[in-house]
Amino acid sequence: MEEIMAFLTTKIPIGEAVSGMVDFLLGAFGAEFRIFSGLVEMFIDGLAQGLSALHPLLLITLFGILAWFLRKSKGTAAFTVLGFLLMLNLGLWSEMIETLALILTATIFSLVIGLPVGIFNAHNRTAYLITRPILDFMQTIPPFVYLIPALMFFGLGEVPGVIATVIFAMPPAIRLTCLGIQQVPHELKEAGKAFGCNTGQMLFKIELPSAFPSIMMGVNQAIMMSLSMVVIAALIGAGGLGASVMRSLAMVDVGMGFESGLGIVILAMLLDRIIRTD
Repeated sequence: MEEIMAFLTTKIPIGEAVSGMVDFLLGAFGAEFRIFSGLVEMFIDGLAQGLSALHPLLLITLFGILAWFLRKSKGTAAFTVLGFLLMLNLGLWSEMIETLALILTATIFSLVIGLPVGIFNAHNRTAYLITRPILDFMQTIPPFVYLIPALMFFGLGEVPGVIATVIFAMPPAIRLTCLGIQQVPHELKEAGKAFGCNTGQMLFKIELPSAFPSIMMGVNQAIMMSLSMVVIAALIGAGGLGASVMRSLAMVDVGMGFESGLGIVILAMLLDRIIRTD
């Protein structure tokens, strides 16, 4: 009985093990982390500078045309134009551009990793069973926890915010890609086999087109999850509208906080309306 009680009262050193692993990775791959951080920062800055190079009214017009092209809806195009004009009027244009660059970067990284993993999981039962609890862990752990290792590996700034956002936003892309391919009608696959499709042709000509709505839902969810991390990522130096919200909290400025929050809401609604497939 005493041995059992001693075992129950002895703390399992999970935290120490994780801390030791982080210290090992920093010592062994510190230079690689710095190179990767520099590349990601260059990508973010290039995207933000590219968007900022265009006149705001020109960029708003282009977004309106894009909304019309993708949705074929005058209402969506008008809402896109009016939403961006409101952010320009509120003086949040530069913050919105920075936030948009962060979201696009995080979404691109999430999809570059998430889509292949989702496709692989759909075709490999063992991989699916292994990654499912990992994805559950990634989706349920508090987002603030992501900030600690990201901060240690990449320091303050936009890069750790993007990395934490990628970890948080990637699971929906993996799950919905896998689900879409798993739900491809068996008849379509049999027809492909009957016409002599190889593995690549089956994937690109039958499975991916059939799973496209589910995959686009995963893209939509990745963008929405990225937006939900905007304010949290600002805690470790990410800029944009999240930083404006944090400044309003520090200054107890209700007006600034409401305007910044409204900008995030408008950006989320615009991206959702443009990307959704229904």
